[in-house]
Amino acid sequence: MGSTLVINSSPTEVRVALLDDGTPVELHVERRADRGVVGNIYRGRVVRVLPGMQAAFVDIGIERTAFLYVNDALPRPITVDEPEPEVADGATEAPEPNGTPGRGPNGESRPGRGFRQAPAANIADVLKHGQDVLVQVQKEPLGQKGARVTRHVTLPGRHLVLMPFSDHIGVSHRITDDAERERLRAVLADGKPEGVGYIVRTAAEGLDEGTLKSEAQLLVRTWTDIEKRGSTGPAPRLVFEDFDLVLRAVRDFFTVNVEKMVCDDPGDHARVLETMRTMNPDGATRVELYEGRVPIFDEYGIEVALERALDRRVWLKSGGYIVIDQAEALTAIDVNSGRFVGKSSLEDTITQINLEAVKEIAYQLRLRNIGGIIIIDFIDMAAAENREKVLTALADALARDKAKSIIVRMSEIGLVEMTRKRVRDSLGHVLTEDCPYCKARGFVKSEQTVANEILRAIARTLASSPAARVLVNTSAAVVDHLYEAETAEIERIERVYQTMIIPVAREGFHREQYEIVPATG
Repeated sequence: MGSTLVINSSPTEVRVALLDDGTPVELHVERRADRGVVGNIYRGRVVRVLPGMQAAFVDIGIERTAFLYVNDALPRPITVDEPEPEVADGATEAPEPNGTPGRGPNGESRPGRGFRQAPAANIADVLKHGQDVLVQVQKEPLGQKGARVTRHVTLPGRHLVLMPFSDHIGVSHRITDDAERERLRAVLADGKPEGVGYIVRTAAEGLDEGTLKSEAQLLVRTWTDIEKRGSTGPAPRLVFEDFDLVLRAVRDFFTVNVEKMVCDDPGDHARVLETMRTMNPDGATRVELYEGRVPIFDEYGIEVALERALDRRVWLKSGGYIVIDQAEALTAIDVNSGRFVGKSSLEDTITQINLEAVKEIAYQLRLRNIGGIIIIDFIDMAAAENREKVLTALADALARDKAKSIIVRMSEIGLVEMTRKRVRDSLGHVLTEDCPYCKARGFVKSEQTVANEILRAIARTLASSPAARVLVNTSAAVVDHLYEAETAEIERIERVYQTMIIPVAREGFHREQYEIVPATG
């Protein structure tokens, strides 16, 4: 069984799942009322230049101003000695100056993209307040951060990505045949407009010359039109809108390895077929309209995986488990032995759990679309060769992920620092919101803690404003605790302040919520 693309549409949202051998490995959700902006091109206006940060804020007409880093603001990209960039999720990962060591797909040491070197220019010399600039969104607004934008526009097609500000022709690393790589470069170099570059996507492997050149010409014409419309006129405004999730799935995920794409909406099915006629004519026969009575995500077993993708704890087959905690700045993953006790030495048991956890971690990162800084706390292994074995296994597992990952290192206590490219919000951020009860802390104060706070508050109140009675409005659970466990303290306060304390259960009160109401009458 190969790969399957499943598209579920409703009036409010679109969900896309990529299945490998029947198992969901990627899930993407787009709300129609909150459509993403990655790939969109805007005529924006610089509203603030920050020399101290070597960046500028640009108003592009969305809720929060966008962030433009100096190297992304230069008229042309900086050339660096980097592997050719790979396309992921419809966006191009442009090379970035950096100095952070990382590991390649086989665990070897190589430069990473974790931290930038000093910028090559001063932002104040590149941009001015009030200046209009044509920019493209590289990363969605995440949390409290605005979108990240660049002046180095890229236009992704089915087989190519156009780079209007570069003469470079790059080829996806996933195309490994040297002769094919050179053939693709030669086809694109023949008649290539000056000052234009391309990235050849994995889907282009084996593609005939005519189809490749036709797409290249179409992308150039599209860019010429965008540049013309975006060079003048009011700002901020949208100049070019990228595909919605359905058509991005056609462009970015519907490769030769995908046996079929199944849509449950006739309108989407028709749109996909129409797009296929120009983008991928041979693929139209692999597109199906699902007409079953059972919801399509249930039919393919995706709803269960979707629920699992929101769980904090993920169990391993051995009885161990991993815990995934997403914070604003990073994601922490903790590996635990759980019920697994092993059959041989402790070191072998721990190594076995860690190796099993590696596969699940790589799977969950891709399924949940977790990006940014990731810290993995493996169970501590004493032997250096076992630590290297786990690290190599992690690199191998991540190599199958389309999103770029950089493993920085593993410490002696088993902590792995890594990054994974983040373009859009994770699945958890899309599908959930902060808990209004605990205010996103993940916990609430215990009944005893709240009861002790109430008793201290009563004493402070009576010390400044004596009262014959004190009503305490709070939740039923805290009232029960006051009567059952705090009777002695209540009686002591009543004696000291010559008062009567009356706890009252109020329906709808949050556990941490209470009111102290002195009554003199």
